[in-house]
Amino acid sequence: MNLYEHTIIARQDASPSDIKQLTEKYSKIVEKNDGEVIKTENWGILNLSYLIKKNRKGSYIHFKIKCNGKAIHELEKNEAIDKKLLRYLTVKVKNFDLDTNYFSKKEETEKNNK
Repeated sequence: MNLYEHTIIARQDASPSDIKQLTEKYSKIVEKNDGEVIKTENWGILNLSYLIKKNRKGSYIHFKIKCNGKAIHELEKNEAIDKKLLRYLTVKVKNFDLDTNYFSKKEETEKNNK
């Protein structure tokens, strides 16, 4: 089993329930293909570096996945035809950093460090 970090960018007008549905939908695809979603993170709405399909912002969802290449292929195949998504990216990694939360608010980070 390989380790992957997978990030998707949904349209900024996606509601919180849409984001939850997308997270569940793609988690189920991984699990159907003998994979395991180790962690999901909702990074919220962030500015895009450039316009993508006339959007300046997007809702980021990040997955840490343990699976084989077949599951990633199936995942990306489904994401390519999803109209709610702007972009997706999969990166193969050697190990996961499960402790650091890069997109948390500063107040939350300070509370956790105390």
